[in-house]
Amino acid sequence: MPRVITFGEIMLRLSPEGYNRFVQADRFCATFGGGEANVAVSLANFGIDSAFVTKLPKHEIGQMALNSLRRFGVDTSCIVRGGDRLGIYFLEKGASQRGSLCIYDRAGSSIAEAIPEDFDWDRIFEGADWFHFTGITPALGPNVAEICLIACRTAKEKGLTVSCDLNYRSKLWTREQAGKTMSELCKYVNICIANEEDAFDVFGIKAEGSDVNMGILDREGYKSVARQLLERFSLKAAAITLRTSYSASDNGWAAMIYDGNDCYFSKEYRIHIVDRVGGGDSFCGGLIYGLISGWETQKSLEFAVAASCLKQTIEGDFNMVSVGEVTKLMGGDASGRVQR
Repeated sequence: MPRVITFGEIMLRLSPEGYNRFVQADRFCATFGGGEANVAVSLANFGIDSAFVTKLPKHEIGQMALNSLRRFGVDTSCIVRGGDRLGIYFLEKGASQRGSLCIYDRAGSSIAEAIPEDFDWDRIFEGADWFHFTGITPALGPNVAEICLIACRTAKEKGLTVSCDLNYRSKLWTREQAGKTMSELCKYVNICIANEEDAFDVFGIKAEGSDVNMGILDREGYKSVARQLLERFSLKAAAITLRTSYSASDNGWAAMIYDGNDCYFSKEYRIHIVDRVGGGDSFCGGLIYGLISGWETQKSLEFAVAASCLKQTIEGDFNMVSVGEVTKLMGGDASGRVQR
């Protein structure tokens, strides 16, 4: 069975009930999530041997986070324990014309204060085939960026496929900082994944003819973005998720991938959003699953988009769907009828 390693931060997520605003809330729902952890859960649910690597505090809240991964069969044996706190993020879900709002409280978290000596990448990558990280992780601090670089170098030396979701977060670092750090890390990346804004925010590569705020997506512009990413970093492929936002409640969802020869586009789904957080991570998980299973590019892309479509109908960060449910949607059954 293929083995996938992901590395990043898992956080405690606190959300008001339903669509309440923060100022209305007198209680919060507590769950866990984080980019690379979400990918690991997706892959475990698809039957892949997946491991998540991070640093968690030894106290009970850190154990809760670890248990949330174990519940879905994610290998947590490489998680380091230490430090004082788990990062937190507060999420207010948007609806209709009111967008969602995230407030982060992650400074001083265990992973943000980790040091390179915490992780033995030779041991972690033993028997592994794939390594995945996001641009959020090196943004946590220069020390974590150094850990990412060591991990990428070691993965490359051992012949693993390395994938990266750019995932630019302006609250963590500037475009200049992101561009400098990610340019170095992407030298070791085989497959780069981005959304409609990441390539511009991190590398200044813009999709001409598109305006995400107006819901205008131009295919030729995204082909150009993918080509430029491959030319700059000698990638094997670049994938871009394409979100058309009609409102916070209703989105169009599709994706494309360019492998240096051909450009593939998926079908588009119109989603009534339940929870969009983790949508991009579930796309990454689906794409990794298809490619590591040896599927053709188009089939892998369609699986990834269908998987991430279903995720956005599920509360929480984690995508709790099976391969069968995804392939059913890929096959055209989007009726949403009761299963009896």
